[in-house]
Amino acid sequence: MKNITTLDAALKRIEELEKKNAELREELDYWKKRKASGRQKHNAKWMNVYNDFVACYEKGMSVMEIAERNGISERSMYRYKAYYEQMKRGI
Repeated sequence: MKNITTLDAALKRIEELEKKNAELREELDYWKKRKASGRQKHNAKWMNVYNDFVACYEKGMSVMEIAERNGISERSMYRYKAYYEQMKRGI
């Protein structure tokens, strides 16, 4: 970084730094809002989706239809199905 000797140069540098700060704030907001990956714990949201899965699955809906209905991946629905089958067997 070179020494700033004039007011105009200082103002220009401040403007550059403010622009960079704005970019970094946007990136920080993205990371704060980002959903953590990985499997969810059995929290209230998980239980709501699971209960909906059970109701729909027992009515004869396909796993794909249930996944689309809940906005969840098909793979996640197969995890729900495996959990459902374990509960039915009493394991």
